Amino acid sequence: MQNEDQPALVPCGDRQVGEDLWHRYGAERGVWTENMLKALDKGVKGNKWFSLIDKVASERTLGMAWAKVESNAGSCGVDSMSVEHFAKDSDHRLLVVNECLREGNYQPNTIRRVLIPKPGSKEKRPLGIPTVADRIVQTAIRMVIEPIFEREFCDTSYGFRPGRGCKDALREVERHLRGGLCHVVDVDIRGYFDNIPHDRLMGLVREHIADGKVLGLIEGYLKAGVQMEDGRKVMPQTGTPQGGVISPLLANIYLNPLDWLLKQLGLVSVRYADDIVILAADAATAEQALWELARWTGEAGLELHPEKTRTVDMSTSGAYFDILGYRFQRSAKGKMLRLVRPKSKSSLRAKLRKPTKRSNAHGLKEIIDQINPILRGWSGYFLQAHPNVHREMDGWVRMRLRSILRKRRKGKGRGRGSDHQRWPNAYFETLGLFSLEAAREEVFSLLRGATR
Repeated sequence: MQNEDQPALVPCGDRQVGEDLWHRYGAERGVWTENMLKALDKGVKGNKWFSLIDKVASERTLGMAWAKVESNAGSCGVDSMSVEHFAKDSDHRLLVVNECLREGNYQPNTIRRVLIPKPGSKEKRPLGIPTVADRIVQTAIRMVIEPIFEREFCDTSYGFRPGRGCKDALREVERHLRGGLCHVVDVDIRGYFDNIPHDRLMGLVREHIADGKVLGLIEGYLKAGVQMEDGRKVMPQTGTPQGGVISPLLANIYLNPLDWLLKQLGLVSVRYADDIVILAADAATAEQALWELARWTGEAGLELHPEKTRTVDMSTSGAYFDILGYRFQRSAKGKMLRLVRPKSKSSLRAKLRKPTKRSNAHGLKEIIDQINPILRGWSGYFLQAHPNVHREMDGWVRMRLRSILRKRRKGKGRGRGSDHQRWPNAYFETLGLFSLEAAREEVFSLLRGATR
């Protein structure tokens, strides 16, 4: 139930359903109706929603969910059924799912666990892969219940929410830093997704969902067994599997009370999933925020990472903290710089190393065509980083390409010295190599022109 002191996220009262409401709650047409959306905006009796399984199980909702799962592709679950295999008889398979959901005998499958490399690290993190059918049902559940919780979410959270994203969170962080909130609590919750207590999470879900069948499905996904790499089956006692379609929503539900607590205490925070920073005007406020945070996480069955959670005085030269792949750092001249986290740079290099190996049988143009999409994607996300970062990464890419050409001339080692004259930057430009620095400059030139 919403706290009486908690500010209303939306005004109550009758109104026509406009585009703003569909957008505000992230409601999907075909899943939600205008009458449901009006009720959501006005507030339902008891703040609880009943009889939602018919929305989850409807052929239209399942069809829309299947379209999303199909477009995302992904690996097979424990049943070894691929998205392509499911598609060959999708109409019949969806009818079977529909029938099982309506009769209340749909059982979530075991989740296949795989280890994937952490960007810029030799460590690996676990990823849970549900079956295709389970991904469809989870997507259907998410589409039905997400607007209900979207109404309750605090405006300081940005992760995995309709109409919000990483760049919005980063802009907000930078706005507060430039506004003088230079004492930062850099928060790291140890193994957050793996340690969410099931009973407490389900308690928060039950505050707004009263449909027993939907609650049973959500709990079934939380408690579904996990098939390990060696074939063993483990029954999780806590956590929501990373890789599950519904996991980000559940993770947001669990941290929503923290968002509201910090706001009610007058503290400024920005959260993207479990990536959190709290910004304060002075050290005493930051320390108080850290104390409140430690108290709340302890009561919530979570643990702050003792080494990674810290307070930072961003008014001092060289001070920094990382969030969402970026690094905010105070320069020696007092400027607040937006750089790229070293791990993010290492991740890009790791992706480019294989296609740019010196022993490479492909033509240079073919290699460039292969790496350009990677560079464009990186550029799109890190466009706001300091230009020196783009210049540095461009130089590294050209060095890799010069090393290939050097080896083909029977030279040893990486590209250096006279290789810069033999194959100048302009040479790679004529072959169509994407330049991070040039792309950034082009965008900023257009922006400067638009503001004149």
